[in-house]
Amino acid sequence: MAFSEVSKPSLCNEGTRSLKELITDSEATGKRLDAWLSAQLAPDLSRNRIQVLIADGQVTVDGKVVRETKHKLREGITITVEIPEPEDATPAGEDIALDILYEDADLIVINKPAGLVVHPGNGNWTGTLVNALIYHCGDTLSGVGGVKRPGIVHRLDKETSGVMVVAKNDLAHRHLSAQFADHGRTGDLERAYLALVWGTPDRKTGTIDAPLGRSHRDRTKQAVVHEERDDARHAVTHFDVQERFGAKEDSTAVASLIECRLETGRTHQIRVHMAHIGHPLLGDVEYGGAYKTKANKLAEPLQSVVKGFSRQALHAQVLAFEHPSTGEIMRFEVGAPDDMAELLEAFRTTPL
Repeated sequence: MAFSEVSKPSLCNEGTRSLKELITDSEATGKRLDAWLSAQLAPDLSRNRIQVLIADGQVTVDGKVVRETKHKLREGITITVEIPEPEDATPAGEDIALDILYEDADLIVINKPAGLVVHPGNGNWTGTLVNALIYHCGDTLSGVGGVKRPGIVHRLDKETSGVMVVAKNDLAHRHLSAQFADHGRTGDLERAYLALVWGTPDRKTGTIDAPLGRSHRDRTKQAVVHEERDDARHAVTHFDVQERFGAKEDSTAVASLIECRLETGRTHQIRVHMAHIGHPLLGDVEYGGAYKTKANKLAEPLQSVVKGFSRQALHAQVLAFEHPSTGEIMRFEVGAPDDMAELLEAFRTTPL
């Protein structure tokens, strides 16, 4: 294995970026990109950090960006890893109001509003839930789960509202993380979401079992992919139709309120799965943009309410888990926020 390291000026004026160039030998043949790199660059870079760099497009293989961590290697290829200068290491606390459902020495449960980013990242280094938690909890979150994501064991998309739990110490973080990793298969974790979708599934209850990976058209999005693709990740969503709006004799409907329960927890899982079966969420411009004009066919005042709804209609309604210290089953349920409640009421009261 040949290895060289240089530094070059950052394109973002953030100091310098470390550039590492490696050439694979015969022992690399057939190995995963992330596993091989973590072995070569340890202890400077963890495998998790390498996986993030790969996903962010900071790794090239023979000059081409590769974003699949499972990419298989062969002898004699050149791999370049560009490591950006670290951003602010520790998010600052900010006085942001929190809707706290429960709090003790181990954890805090909140009702996250739509529009609040969970943790700092590109373009959102302030004004996040993490900034609010650091201000509220003080030093009790220090170092729990990493400096940029203290206490975070799961997340909701920026425009998804609902129940979240955050760990306040290492023991709680490990215990809760294990429950979320298990997805409730052997434990008491429960997650239920309300989703308002266009149309209606052909049956009241069902399961969507379709692996997810990065979209070829837009690498920032997820898509249903073939199970043998390198980045394919097992994803299962169970759904139950709660209400149908504008139901017709042919079993179709204008829209439906659906409860979704996660068996796995992939990025954008519910949004991608519902779009995959032809029923994207109202307001979801990423995965349901083709349905945007359907609002034009609705009667007033429903048409104006739908057009004014500026996010995906998704709400994390139920969260249950085992308390990391007491073993008690904690269950929280919050109704839809005002904007989604208004949307549902408009569907219920407008003739369709």
